[in-house]
Amino acid sequence: MFDYDVVIVGGAFSGAATALMIKRKHPAARVLIIEKAAEFDRKVGESTTEISSCYMTRILGLTQHLGHHQLAKQGLRLWFSQRPDQQFDDCVEVGAHYQTRLAGYQVDRSTLDQHILEKACAAGCELIRPAKVAKFELNGSDGQSVTLTSEAGERTVTCRWLVDASGRAAMLSRKLGHFRQNTEHPINAVWARFSGVKDWDSYDWRERFPDYANACRTSRSWATNHLMGNGWWCWIIPLRGGDVSAGLVYDSRIFNLPPGANLAERLHSHILQHPTGREIFADAKAIDGDVHAFSNLPYSSDKVCGDGWASVGDAAGFIDPLYSPGLDFCSYTSYAVGDFVGRSVAGEDVSESLETYATQYPITYRYWFETLYKDKYYYMGDAELMSAALLLDVGSYFVGLVIPVYRNPEAEFLNLPFGGFAGRLFGDVMKFYNRRLATLARRRVETGYFGSRNAGWREMYDGFVPDIRVRKLIQKGLFRWWKAELTNVRLMFSSRAGAPSDRAASQPVSELAAAPPVRSS
Repeated sequence: MFDYDVVIVGGAFSGAATALMIKRKHPAARVLIIEKAAEFDRKVGESTTEISSCYMTRILGLTQHLGHHQLAKQGLRLWFSQRPDQQFDDCVEVGAHYQTRLAGYQVDRSTLDQHILEKACAAGCELIRPAKVAKFELNGSDGQSVTLTSEAGERTVTCRWLVDASGRAAMLSRKLGHFRQNTEHPINAVWARFSGVKDWDSYDWRERFPDYANACRTSRSWATNHLMGNGWWCWIIPLRGGDVSAGLVYDSRIFNLPPGANLAERLHSHILQHPTGREIFADAKAIDGDVHAFSNLPYSSDKVCGDGWASVGDAAGFIDPLYSPGLDFCSYTSYAVGDFVGRSVAGEDVSESLETYATQYPITYRYWFETLYKDKYYYMGDAELMSAALLLDVGSYFVGLVIPVYRNPEAEFLNLPFGGFAGRLFGDVMKFYNRRLATLARRRVETGYFGSRNAGWREMYDGFVPDIRVRKLIQKGLFRWWKAELTNVRLMFSSRAGAPSDRAASQPVSELAAAPPVRSS
């Protein structure tokens, strides 16, 4: 007889959500949650997507919490520039005219994690906090043992299932030798919370930049705004209470954050180099003690489950915060693991589900990486190429994931993305256009054309919707990609002739693209 049916290491989003799913499948399950922190801190991913929002509202039942304690998200916007001294209203803006059709949220993760954990405890889970796992032993059907230390001293408990929701600590993956750093994608991040950030929608903006103000029918302030550059991007995310989260993610093969007195100063200085950032953050101040950094962000696990154990959320892997996929992974993995662990505790044979999760997760991770992120930092600073990618990426996301999930959440969250023949075929198409855009970017850099169109235009569309109308935005993305291919042909012939292209000769070249990569000493 085991002390518990399930022990979950980590009580934040993934751990608490897994606990809730287990209790839903088998209410009598004895679940222990071990959380190392006495209080949750804020995390890097504060913006939800349509998938994670669906999971939180329709599966976890968090609609009231999200509506009353978090901010409604108003889509995604990208901002591009040619040079630091460019006029703000000359920068390229890519985003939607109107408010979002599906719920999305700008969340304070410390508040959200605490609320989900309280729901798990209310459902009957036991919580030990703060506590650390000193060691563990995996013995399959004979049970797992976990030794933990807390204010009450050291204690060893046994269980049938051990679930790792320890986040980047990836306790099981590292200890079992399954942890793998994704060296193909060498990205790093620095982020902080700021006060004194300007309101994107204020009357002052309407007086100074009327065309900018009148072009958008929704709130730019409550969107996830991204400043884009050669090898890097910055997120700007509002939080309830007035603080603003801002962070820089960069590919160290292309760009590195210049040196400075401290991380906060270096981040702020970098944001001010972008004309849009300078307008928004001119008077902003980083909040003391709330500056963070991670190097080598992406990683994965060769194996995410076995007889009596499983990893969920960031404990299984992480790729990139662009497009906010972190909580999507947490949603899919916590639902799948919660389902088969709950059914196992209830006495069902779940060997097939366990094998499916073990087999499909590495495929999902690899496809998600290669379709959306591999070498993307080589072209994200070019407005034409990145706007094509945005329309195709998000349009594909809606067709392949969002529409099916909203049609039947309980069934679709059991299926990790890119599963089956159709899913992989869809993924192969996405990988192809991502590779092509990276190739086109290299040609543009070679010919001095990269970023030369990062001025003087604005692309505003109607917004993504979970039905057939999304095809219009996919068509727009395909058209922009095909135009880039035609430009590439022209650049090829111009370079062979030894003369610059007409456009390259007539347009100012982006200083970010033309200059050699900035390296910190």
